[in-house]
Amino acid sequence: MSHAVVIGAGVIGVCSAVALLRDGWTVTILDPGPAGGAQSASYGNGAWLSPSSVVPMALPGLWRRVPGYLLDRTGPLTIRPRAALVPWVAQFMLAGATVPRVERTARALRALVGDAPARHRALADAAGVPGMVAQRGLLYAYPDRAAFVAEALAWRLRHDNGVRWQELEGAALFQAEPALGRQYTFGVLVMDGAHCTDPGGYVAALAAHAVAHGARVETGRATGFTIDAGRLSAVHTTTGAIPCTAAVVAAGAWSATLARQLGNRVPLQSERGYHVTIDPGDAPMPRLPLMPSDGKMSVTLLDGRRLRVAGQVELAGLHDAPDWRRAEILRAWAHRLFPQLAPDCPAERWMGHRPSIADGLPVIGPARHCAHVVHAFGHGHVGLASGPVTGQLVADLLAGRTPVIDPAPYRPGRFRRGVRRTI
Repeated sequence: MSHAVVIGAGVIGVCSAVALLRDGWTVTILDPGPAGGAQSASYGNGAWLSPSSVVPMALPGLWRRVPGYLLDRTGPLTIRPRAALVPWVAQFMLAGATVPRVERTARALRALVGDAPARHRALADAAGVPGMVAQRGLLYAYPDRAAFVAEALAWRLRHDNGVRWQELEGAALFQAEPALGRQYTFGVLVMDGAHCTDPGGYVAALAAHAVAHGARVETGRATGFTIDAGRLSAVHTTTGAIPCTAAVVAAGAWSATLARQLGNRVPLQSERGYHVTIDPGDAPMPRLPLMPSDGKMSVTLLDGRRLRVAGQVELAGLHDAPDWRRAEILRAWAHRLFPQLAPDCPAERWMGHRPSIADGLPVIGPARHCAHVVHAFGHGHVGLASGPVTGQLVADLLAGRTPVIDPAPYRPGRFRRGVRRTI
């Protein structure tokens, strides 16, 4: 019987496991921690399932702001000066250097997230947790219309990729979201947007669903592979070897070493993110997930009672200590947005590792040295949203059938010696 080891129990790994089980595979899920646990990026993300997440971080002109990012420790993006980051940052800037490049990236992101709400509703229904996916729309809040117009390229990319929205101004904005601070007078409501009411719990539920359908969960970290004549026979782990005929590398920010063993050098970095999850008590809270344009963080009410403010981008090493000032910036934003929050309201802070590829797209596809190992990592800011379609693409590639989406933009071979081939 065909046996696949899925390396990683984040949302990409568990969605891949579910898709493989549907195809009749025997599946083992391998991770050092529990599925959806605090060690994973899936646990701490902003909870958005957004068809509008097609705008790459790197846009034309971003390079002018890099010196400021190096100096400003309070902005939405900061870079810890490290020699190892220089090649990644250079490739990142190059990927967003021209409008045609970001247009191609946006189209590739659209294939991953365009129908994310519907795919997640189907997954949540199958796992018996339909209430964990809520579709109420997603609100982008601006101080005024001029601030919205200043982001014309981003909204044009969304429009060109099928995103629908409603513009709200003045009283219409506050009717849609009464809790929003009056410093905002213009909003954009993406009607098809959805969110997850508990990202970590949702991933855990999907893993439990996989186990109920025959998957086995192993605790440990993958260390290597046995490959003979291009055929995989085992995944080696910190607790021993697991015999198998296929594998999925979905270990997030820890995937680069495994990929290198399989012949693929990829520019993967930890794009560290922070969140604070606040108990708001009796303070009025938002009906809709929202993002203030001047803060660039997601603000989402989880399970109707916990306010999560998630964002910040910190380029730093996997083993660097957290800079908890980043979380405190988010907490200060929560009080700015909702001044009725008690100054001492309880809050949980968290830091995790978004696995980010320099060109803004994940790596999904067969490994260079073994077609029976499929890479599925590097999803950056769209990991939660793109989990279901990535899992299906992984299953399609291992089955050798026509894939659910065109895999070409995400192919591991688009890099050579860590440098993006010309696009």
